[in-house]
Amino acid sequence: MRYSQLYIITIVLLCALSVGAFSRSVNPGSIAGGVDVMQPESIPSPQAQPTEIEPLPISVADSLSPDTTETLDSDEIIFQKPATPFDATANRRSAPAPEQIASADSAILNADSAGIAADSLASQITRHTYTPDSTRQSQLSRRRITPPEKGSNIVRTKVDLDNAVDFSAQDSMVLIGRNTAFMYGDSKVSYGNIKLDAEQIEMNLDNNTVYAMGGVDSVGDLFGTPVFEDNGTSYEAKTMHYNFKTEYGYITDVITQQGEGYLTGGQTKKIDENTFYVQNGRYTTCDNHDDPHFYLQLTKAKVRPGKDVVSGPAYMVLAGLPLPLAVPFGYFPFSEKYSSGIIFPTFGDDYNRGYYLSNGGYYLALSDNIDLALTGEIYTLGSWGLRAESRYVKRYKYSGGFNISYLKTITGDKGMPDYTKSTNFQVLWNHSQDSKANPNMSLSASVNFTTSGYTRNDLNSYYSNAFTENTKSSTINMTYRFPNSKWSVSTTANISQRSQDSTLAVSFPNFTITMSQLYPFKRKRAVGEEKWYEKIKLSYSGQFNNSLTAKQDEFFKKSLIKDWRNGMRHSIPISATFNLFKYLNLTPSINLTDRMYSTKVRRQWDPNASAEVLDTTYNFYNVWDFSAAVSLDTKIYGFFQPLPFLGDKVKMIRHVLTPTISFTGSPDFASIFFGYYGSYQYPDAKGEMQTRTYSYFPNSLFGVPGQGKTGAISISLANNLEMKVKSDKDSIGEKKISLIENLSLSQSYNFAADSMRWSNLNTSIMLRLVKNFNLNLSATWDVYTYALNSAGNPVRVNKLRISQGKGWGKLSSTGTSFSYTFNNDTFKKLFGKDKDKKDKKDNGKAQSMDQEFAETTSDYESPTRKSSKKNSGMEFDDDGYMKWSVPWNLTFNYSVNYGYGEFDYKKLEYKGKITQNLSFSGNIRPTANWNFGFSASYNFDTRKLAYMNCNISRDMHCFTMRASFVPVGPYKSYNFHISVKSSLLQDLKYDKRSSYSNGVQWY
Repeated sequence: MRYSQLYIITIVLLCALSVGAFSRSVNPGSIAGGVDVMQPESIPSPQAQPTEIEPLPISVADSLSPDTTETLDSDEIIFQKPATPFDATANRRSAPAPEQIASADSAILNADSAGIAADSLASQITRHTYTPDSTRQSQLSRRRITPPEKGSNIVRTKVDLDNAVDFSAQDSMVLIGRNTAFMYGDSKVSYGNIKLDAEQIEMNLDNNTVYAMGGVDSVGDLFGTPVFEDNGTSYEAKTMHYNFKTEYGYITDVITQQGEGYLTGGQTKKIDENTFYVQNGRYTTCDNHDDPHFYLQLTKAKVRPGKDVVSGPAYMVLAGLPLPLAVPFGYFPFSEKYSSGIIFPTFGDDYNRGYYLSNGGYYLALSDNIDLALTGEIYTLGSWGLRAESRYVKRYKYSGGFNISYLKTITGDKGMPDYTKSTNFQVLWNHSQDSKANPNMSLSASVNFTTSGYTRNDLNSYYSNAFTENTKSSTINMTYRFPNSKWSVSTTANISQRSQDSTLAVSFPNFTITMSQLYPFKRKRAVGEEKWYEKIKLSYSGQFNNSLTAKQDEFFKKSLIKDWRNGMRHSIPISATFNLFKYLNLTPSINLTDRMYSTKVRRQWDPNASAEVLDTTYNFYNVWDFSAAVSLDTKIYGFFQPLPFLGDKVKMIRHVLTPTISFTGSPDFASIFFGYYGSYQYPDAKGEMQTRTYSYFPNSLFGVPGQGKTGAISISLANNLEMKVKSDKDSIGEKKISLIENLSLSQSYNFAADSMRWSNLNTSIMLRLVKNFNLNLSATWDVYTYALNSAGNPVRVNKLRISQGKGWGKLSSTGTSFSYTFNNDTFKKLFGKDKDKKDKKDNGKAQSMDQEFAETTSDYESPTRKSSKKNSGMEFDDDGYMKWSVPWNLTFNYSVNYGYGEFDYKKLEYKGKITQNLSFSGNIRPTANWNFGFSASYNFDTRKLAYMNCNISRDMHCFTMRASFVPVGPYKSYNFHISVKSSLLQDLKYDKRSSYSNGVQWY
């Protein structure tokens, strides 16, 4: 029994020695198989690249699990270091010197050498494990470490972290035990949703903290400053402390974007994921973080990323100069969501209406498809206004918006002669429908309705083009096309305004129903040749209109029955085209027109009052007419090749002549049979009875059939002249040039008329002067002469001008209008096109020869260097010089009309009168940030500028400045505005304006 007990004790002791329960010294070289121990000089220094040792491979990237730490294999040893001393000057732990690391590691190896020697030779030192917590090092030598289970190489130890910590460094890394790491060169640490990048990072897993800082280059500039990202929000700083577990942090000189602005500088404490406290910070919308053009100096602030910033006392600093503009507190909301809110008003003063608050109100985010802004304005002298503005959109359906404004304007003192009180309003609406929304129905609207005095009383209209508009028009249209049918129906509403005399022309409601062209006799299954009756085609158009023209202040006083004009018209054209002798086209046609009116006016002479008496009846009246015509047309081609001595540049000239002869006939609809005209007798000044014929339907919307029979033959001649020239620029070696795009003449002769059978001569011409500019000119020529009647008034008489030796016709009316824009490319295209292409061709040849040599020179512009220059905002040419260009444009709008003016009683001719209109506008940008623009109109009658508006703008990076002024005319005024670009600080601005009526004197 005693021997068995001794045997058991011996076995237990041997087992204890085999697992290293007792510490013993050992010579590493004496162990079978040999284990190389890292020498002190093999520890990597912070500045040097790590040296890979076979027994201890320290990787540049590692991962520590929050729940377990893995022990190393038999050929791996982890060195554990006590905490290094705290460096107060740098506010961080100092990196240990390589000598300290070597001495400490040697002591640990000697303390454990006894346990190593006792290991069995078969195990060959299978494990050597240290607990990753350095605070418990004193207990490690007294605690027996449980060996791993058979087949397992992992010892699991609980760590106080919630996520894995991934870290890496590009340059070098120093690991002290398992819990401390010093990383250098583009270091990265990732923990859950938190990412930290910096040039240098120190990580201590004992207290779950990291410290990050940037590096300093040879010229003393910082680089690789810490960039901290938490749940998608990025923070850049100079230095940063952070605790993974508590989420507390301390940041110096933070830079983070919040909303449209940036929060920079100061000391920042991170309390939790959604709260920061900042002291001596800056808030600005300028992206120049080191030296912002302006900022609000925040003494203290609380920041909730993505939500808001609430600050204590703050003051403004402009260009580094503190301004006496301070606020006791500030609130900066940030919202990426669509939400409602208050619209802060702007303030200023007007000469006539006093100080004001304008454009303030409330914004309503009604839904994802529509919003509404309710704003108003109020003046100290009694004027006020309201405005409702909305935008709406439905993707793939429709989009639009409306703006309704109401102004109550009071000027002068009550009881004084200059006291005025006016009410004006404006309605703007635009609507467009996506063509894919409904292929059968479409709705469009373009409404611009304003009362005559609105633009003169609205501050925002002084410096816009609306201020000079004399006419405004509004249109609403809805069209429905019946599926699989030729029928369609549409309704419209039209309003035209003339601001000069406040005249309104309203046409509403208007209905139109149409049937597109069809062939009623065409066979569905044609067999053989087409029959002549199958070429007959017809269409239909029906209209209902209701309109009124009146002054603005009298419009709603008009009677719907007596003053509104209304009517219906039905039109059915029937025609067919036949080919005769291969070259002639014969087209007979019949036009049927029916008109429906609700009023009829009868006239008679009252001998007692010696005046004409009108009798208006209201009923349903039908007025119809018809006409028949037949036309014959063809095309005649003429070619002309220039003679050889004129050169070979012009290959051919082609002249296309299109003559058309037509005959039109209709009865006399003024006869009693039709009942469209009436007549009465009245005595003239000499007492002789005269007969006057009149229409029963005066001022009707669609007119009445004409008087007298019609049997007229009409002749028209259209001309087209083109030239074909040689061209090296075209792929086929030639191109067409239009000399005369169209030149047409037309005139008719009425056989059925008893006098003045010839109609006026009508001409028109269209010329293509340049690529994007056509000149259209139409004219009417009078072929009869004039004489004086018994009352001494000029009348047209049945005497042709050619019979009086005055030529075939005299120009009675003509006119044209055009607009053109000149810019930088205008003259380049005209004069520099060939030169540029030649230069590019030569440069291409030279570049192919010198490319290899140029790439080896030191000043060669590689694509990388060129792209960097582009990113700097500058453009360079192929030689490396900066391009300097001044974009500019100048637009002219010109119209001229000629017509009869006063009558020359000596020559018995009408004098000509020319009416001209000229408006021009332009802008120029001498630099990338300066812009000068103007618009003006010229009055040819007074030979002065009728109106002119000039504006100057300057882009000042985070500020914008505008100055507008009207230097001439009755509306002389100016406006100056400077403000922050960001909509968040839109109220940080300065405005100064004058009124057109405050007597601004420019000279």
